[in-house]
Amino acid sequence: MLTHAKPIAAVTGALALAATLTACGGSSSAADAKTVTVYSADGLKGEAGDGWYDKVFKDFEKQTGIKVEYVEGGSGEMVQRALREKSNTQADVIVTLPPFIQQADSKGLLQAYAPKGSDQVGGGDKSGDGKWTSVVNNYFGFIHNKKELPAAPKTWEELLDAKYENKLQYSTPGVAGDGTAVLIKAMHDFGGQEPAMEYLKKLQANNVGPSSSTSKLAPKVDKGELLVANGDVQMNYAQARSMPNLGIWFPAKEGGRPTTFALPYAAGLVDKAPHADNGRKLLDFMLSERAQREVSAIGGGFPARKDVKPTDANAIELSKLLEGVEIFEPDWSDIDKNLKTYVDAWKSATGS
Repeated sequence: MLTHAKPIAAVTGALALAATLTACGGSSSAADAKTVTVYSADGLKGEAGDGWYDKVFKDFEKQTGIKVEYVEGGSGEMVQRALREKSNTQADVIVTLPPFIQQADSKGLLQAYAPKGSDQVGGGDKSGDGKWTSVVNNYFGFIHNKKELPAAPKTWEELLDAKYENKLQYSTPGVAGDGTAVLIKAMHDFGGQEPAMEYLKKLQANNVGPSSSTSKLAPKVDKGELLVANGDVQMNYAQARSMPNLGIWFPAKEGGRPTTFALPYAAGLVDKAPHADNGRKLLDFMLSERAQREVSAIGGGFPARKDVKPTDANAIELSKLLEGVEIFEPDWSDIDKNLKTYVDAWKSATGS
């Protein structure tokens, strides 16, 4: 049975600056007053301009006249960029996956704002003090090449087989949200840090190596360069429209059930945002019923609002993907507090 769980936040990738940033220092000129700058984890913008962000940003600009300046990267990468710019703030809104949205909050990068419609977002999917709110719900997962590997592996242990040597890759923990999720799921499934690291040390024999971007792994899987990689349901489901060989699956520990956890895209208003009013308007827009109803149909994700229950074909298919999968709830406060310890343990175990 599918049970509700708190979300984690998602994403990866090399920086892609979609437009020139003109905002600086918390003040705005007449020239840039009609802009809003978004720093975001990847996954919601389509490769062909057909993603949820593409539709929402276009509709937002049409309705308000405010142009969205978009910067994309890994979850951790976006937080670190915003942190470096703290004395000369560039971003108005940051969207990232857990535990990086909590990290952004703990580093003083966010200011409180509860967007319109956030009262319909579950308590576990937003912060109690209004610093961040999930805008798209999502779940961690893996992908396989359906042509070269028609039956998805069932267990973590299967991935140790020699046939996966140099045919398996996962994004870098501590840099990519989905890469960090590999650690979180492994520690849950194997029953703690030590056994998880023992497993990941063995898996390293088959691992191609680090990748700052999870989204860049899907094309390699689709082409057969990789047989298996990590990802997340929303991003990979959306990518599968143009990558027909992608299949989504959830590993189990041998003898156990397949598991996953919620990995939502969570958004917050940046402290000392140059265009804070525009940022508030965009957050309101992303949580509007109209935008939320398009999350599954266009974005391949799950609405963050509980009162929005889409019935489109994507929504039905997404629900089927999670049938029989146990959904657990990570201890995000522990992960936020001990993330460096876990990542350092992973580096030590894998020699990364």
